[in-house]
Amino acid sequence: MRLNNLQPRPGSKHRRKRVGCGESSGHGKTCGRGNKGQKARSGSAIRPGFEGGQMPLHRRLPKKGFNNTQFRDVFETVNVSELNDRFEDGATVNEQTLRESGLVNRPCDAIKILGNGELTRKLTVQVDKISASAKEKIEKAGGTVTLTA
Repeated sequence: MRLNNLQPRPGSKHRRKRVGCGESSGHGKTCGRGNKGQKARSGSAIRPGFEGGQMPLHRRLPKKGFNNTQFRDVFETVNVSELNDRFEDGATVNEQTLRESGLVNRPCDAIKILGNGELTRKLTVQVDKISASAKEKIEKAGGTVTLTA
């Protein structure tokens, strides 16, 4: 294969539809928009769910049931590999130091440490929640884990 015989895959390239180029082109006069009506006008865009002024279905149906989103706990997760990159040997890892290092930015109810990656540093970890694999890796590296919540 050489640069002079590279080709795009068949069907991946399409010619642009050229509208308004005379009646014999097949896309002249009304340019494929039909005759009159809202969709024939320029700048027309009908938002999803619009039913021509009729009360849309999502507003006609009764609201039913319970949604827990406003009461749920928001967790921020940090992997063990990220702790290994951001903290020195013997450091204390808690909410304040995680925010200072930039690993946790958003407001949250709890911070959870997950066990993705490797840990080679001895850390003292004080967080709300921790996975079993993360706890095992921290203790294997010589660190300690304390749950605050």
